[in-house]
Amino acid sequence: MSVSPDKRRKMESALEQIKKYTVVVADTGDFNAIEEYKPQDATTNPSLILAAAKMPTYQPLVEQAIKYGIANGGSEEEQVTNAIDKLFVNFGLEILKKVPGRVSTEVDARLSFDKEAMVSRARRLISLYEEAGVSKERILIKLSSTWEGIQAGQELEEKDGIHCNMTLLFSFAQAIACAEARVTLISPFVGRILDWYKENTDSKNYEPHEDPVIEAGCSLCGTSERCLERTRHTFHILYIIVSPLCPAFLKRVDFYKAHRNCPTL
Repeated sequence: MSVSPDKRRKMESALEQIKKYTVVVADTGDFNAIEEYKPQDATTNPSLILAAAKMPTYQPLVEQAIKYGIANGGSEEEQVTNAIDKLFVNFGLEILKKVPGRVSTEVDARLSFDKEAMVSRARRLISLYEEAGVSKERILIKLSSTWEGIQAGQELEEKDGIHCNMTLLFSFAQAIACAEARVTLISPFVGRILDWYKENTDSKNYEPHEDPVIEAGCSLCGTSERCLERTRHTFHILYIIVSPLCPAFLKRVDFYKAHRNCPTL
């Protein structure tokens, strides 16, 4: 027996509805969450990797990274650096077993004002992935959107064919510089952009469909989305990064049922 379109729509969760219009990217190092909510892509950041690394389940990945750092020798600082890179890649490799798309792996933010160091570290991360049999086409290297970071991204894209995801992006000037550098992806923090508008304009309240970021329609990858209804209105963004707790919430909610009085898409 066939199910009517209206009934089928009501049976879908908000997460399923979002997936119809945009690519959902999980921002987590928790493999179980990724397997359960089935995002297209995934991204990691140091704080999430740290949280996951403290879990007993992931201790083998940590131990392997430590052994790698020691085996490659050098000073204690170099061993720690190598171990951290290996740990990030270990998590990335496991995540890639769960998602069909790409994973973003971050270059140490302490290098944000050193172009050459960022380029070198990015190449090393890609090398570690390739040694494990993963093509660079499945990796996005996350770089800070400082001037040096954007220049590093341009060099990596042009000379190495390494795709870059520019983060810590808070201004239109940064976005323009990234576009001119022809990097693959930018990840503005849409929640914080709305905060800026509230602080610096006469309008203190914005309806979800009036959000300045949503009206602009130009973000490639919206991150730090905080509000259910604003998430609904970011369907036109190519990628939406959702925080670790967000997928569980979205899976329980039906946009149409919860917000049937809001403007339609």
